[in-house]
Amino acid sequence: MAKTSPVEFVQEVRDEAKKITWPSRKEIMVSTVMVMIMVTAAALFFLLVDFVLKQGIDKLLLGL
Repeated sequence: MAKTSPVEFVQEVRDEAKKITWPSRKEIMVSTVMVMIMVTAAALFFLLVDFVLKQGIDKLLLGL
């Protein structure tokens, strides 16, 4: 394994940092909206599954 000096390491870090591309404001907004939609859909799905399972267990165990 080749060893690099601290100066070389810092230079390589700077070179890599220059390659970073940040998302635009529009991309961030679209991603945020998509995440909110997916979280809402997942919450509704689990709410429905929980309700159905509760009803089934109540009928099975309690005869309600």
